[in-house]
Amino acid sequence: MVVSREKTPTAQETFLQMAQAAGLRGRLLITIGLLILVRFGIFIPIPGIDRAKFVSAISNNQVLGFLDIFTGGGISTLGIFALGILPFINASIIMQLLTAAIPSLEDLQKNEGEAGRRKISQITRYVAAGWAVIQSTAITVGLLREYALTDTIWFVPETVLALTAGSMFVMWVSELITERGIGNGASLLIFVNIVASLPRTLGQTIDYAQTGGRQAVAQVVILLLVFLVMIVGIVFVQEGTRRIPIISARRQVGRKLYRERTSYLPLRLNQGGVMPIIFASAVLILPQSLAGFFGDEGPFSQVLIQVANALRPGTWVYVGVYSALILFFSYFYASLIVNPEDVSKNLKKMGSSIPGIRPGEKTKQYLEGVLNRLTFLGAIFLSFVATVPTLVEGATGVTTFRGLGATSLLILVGVAIDTAKQIQTYVISQRYEGMIKQ
Repeated sequence: MVVSREKTPTAQETFLQMAQAAGLRGRLLITIGLLILVRFGIFIPIPGIDRAKFVSAISNNQVLGFLDIFTGGGISTLGIFALGILPFINASIIMQLLTAAIPSLEDLQKNEGEAGRRKISQITRYVAAGWAVIQSTAITVGLLREYALTDTIWFVPETVLALTAGSMFVMWVSELITERGIGNGASLLIFVNIVASLPRTLGQTIDYAQTGGRQAVAQVVILLLVFLVMIVGIVFVQEGTRRIPIISARRQVGRKLYRERTSYLPLRLNQGGVMPIIFASAVLILPQSLAGFFGDEGPFSQVLIQVANALRPGTWVYVGVYSALILFFSYFYASLIVNPEDVSKNLKKMGSSIPGIRPGEKTKQYLEGVLNRLTFLGAIFLSFVATVPTLVEGATGVTTFRGLGATSLLILVGVAIDTAKQIQTYVISQRYEGMIKQ
């Protein structure tokens, strides 16, 4: 994790490598092709459902509108990819919580190397398949059955099978993008789905401004300015790092004496990137999904319905729970990405140290303190950015962006930055390969 100062590739060099380097160009083409394939799958319809009646019934449902954003219109179009990547995201949340709680899973992740990580990935796929069955059953029984064109006993199992198979295919595509393409596959799929909804959202906003007079125009301008400020803030937070200086001890190899080297240990202000936002959003929609699965009868169902109603976007309960979940997942992800104990041990093995801090336990405590402060500041800012535009929407009365909001904005900016960094990494590797060949 210790890096030295290197020159960042220019935009011209990046685009040149994207066009000329066969490896990078191939990864980009694979990524674009697979994303287009998933977009086509959203418009393959599930048979036997009255779509016009269904769309008119859910048009004012905020939770389904939020889900529709993340599935790229898959729910409103009732395509076979209606669930999209959401079951895999939920399964990842469950597995990461279980990994922190179950010692055997933690041992697999930390001590078994690549084989252990592959085992956890396989378990995550099984959990995603099970969760896809639960979600598809909840959607079919709770939403789709009353809009079925023919009420047969085969409608529910056929629809559940179609939705589950579509979700598993999307999960496979996301892993294929991560392995052979550019960027994180799951994040890119959510990114593309959000971008696909932007033309409709912008069109509705323009219509609102044209028909609402000067007051509507002022409201839209205020909301857009808030979004613009949020984008600038997101970029600063995503790029913000605390550089801890590292001094490597003088050492002698044979007759050659290596002098002390100074480098730095970069700790990001937001270690988890967009994942705390994605996970927090996924947790918030769980009560609505479970309420649809258990129906409207029974005390447990009534509790779920009340919780789902309390967590409607724009309410103070929603803001508080959302902020608490972002804070929790920010710390959770920071603990997974950076382990102060492992970093202190590695520094000690390399003969490196932080100026003024003794190696070993003192270094670990120092890194824990710095990491906790950085994570807290990053989580507070993420919570602020995620909730303020929603409150501004309620104050201005502009509801055309509802469902998109700051959550989607965070994901768009965060995924764009992470993908651009990965492309720059490939460009730097191509640069070094060219130096070696010379």
